[in-house]
Amino acid sequence: MLAAGVVALAAGTYVFRWAGPALRDRVRLPARVVRLLEIGAVVLLTALVAVTTLPLGTADLGFAMPAGVLAGGLVAWFRRPILLVILAAAATTAFIRLLGIS
Repeated sequence: MLAAGVVALAAGTYVFRWAGPALRDRVRLPARVVRLLEIGAVVLLTALVAVTTLPLGTADLGFAMPAGVLAGGLVAWFRRPILLVILAAAATTAFIRLLGIS
């Protein structure tokens, strides 16, 4: 049963990835729909970041992880490369934990 689910998800993913380029010239979406899809993608990614970086209720979160997320967000706000964002977040978290604050 699990293998069938994995195969079905893999096939569905392949079809969706193929459908975008295949239907790009045939389907025209209104500008409002395109804008809502862009906003939806940003909201979805923000929710994903919040859920994965701030595991509230699962452990003692402390101060280091939220501070690292904040530092990474600040670097991203200034539109720096993603590698710099990740390094800033990791370095901030590691430094705070090294100091023994959290």
